[in-house]
Amino acid sequence: MAKTTPGRFFEDYAVGDVLHHAVPRTVSGGERALYHALYPARHALYSSDEFARGCGLAGAPLEDLAAFHMVFGKTVPDVSLNAVANLGYAEGRWHLPVYAGDTLRAESEVIGVKQNSNGKSGVVYVRTRGLNQRDDCVLDYVRWVMVRKGDLEAPAPETCIPELAKVIPAEDLVIPNGLDFSGYDFALAGEAHRWGDYAVGEQIDHIDGVTIEEAEHMLATRLWQNTAKVHFDTTARPDGTRLIYGGHVISMARALSFNGLANAQMIVGLNGGAHANPCTAGMTIRAWSEVLDKAETSAPGVGAIRLRLVATSGGAPFQLKGEDGKYRSEVLLDLDYWALMPL
Repeated sequence: MAKTTPGRFFEDYAVGDVLHHAVPRTVSGGERALYHALYPARHALYSSDEFARGCGLAGAPLEDLAAFHMVFGKTVPDVSLNAVANLGYAEGRWHLPVYAGDTLRAESEVIGVKQNSNGKSGVVYVRTRGLNQRDDCVLDYVRWVMVRKGDLEAPAPETCIPELAKVIPAEDLVIPNGLDFSGYDFALAGEAHRWGDYAVGEQIDHIDGVTIEEAEHMLATRLWQNTAKVHFDTTARPDGTRLIYGGHVISMARALSFNGLANAQMIVGLNGGAHANPCTAGMTIRAWSEVLDKAETSAPGVGAIRLRLVATSGGAPFQLKGEDGKYRSEVLLDLDYWALMPL
């Protein structure tokens, strides 16, 4: 009897399947240190326990994206081990901060399937929940991924594409209990720009760039226990390159956005996202942002700001799509998210 598994292929998924992902993970301060070693992350709320306490929290949480990557990594053996590419995200919300000592696990429900016209792969849609040791949901999101077929003769399933909200309404965002920016220390945070200083439609060039290396990407992907073959095995892709994990690009772009958005502290909503073009080692990532919307919240001194974060491998900032409506070749990431910022 075989003891190993090749992972799931497209024909192994059916709408309604619930996947309970293996290997819970207890978070320690090591994850924060490694995250800061991998990315130029400097947002004060995640760097300083004292700063976080001054904002009404128990201490500095794990970065929102680190929690996302950790939950995402749990899902890979069951969802995207045989993936061609991770395609997009929607309806993501962070419900609770994650602190050292919390134990995270994940479960996913298959909510859609669609075989591609070539008959060799298909798209699988899943809704994933990250749960802590008390079974509280700390975050949830939808993603869709292109997965190879194991048996090319397997019949195509009935197409089911879920209807997904394009934007999470601001009133549905979850504000952490106790969060209070009324005494926010702008000097310690690194910039004086507050919620009222940003205008819808404003664009920000984050200026700096970071060249992606093979070793740091593989370290990051192992940190999140992401086992997708395309990130490690050069024979898993026709061109013989390792595909950089999309979450690595997201975190790098978010860290670069500190220059101009240092006070966009907590990510609380993920409206949508697309990995527009593949990223490989040797590319230099740069980032720019656009303010899409703003909203007040019920928390003292706290406003919500909706941002488009774009990561590129070159070219001028603020160029997203060509005349044909397709993403420009240098665009790696197009991410639409809500963050919390002092008023």
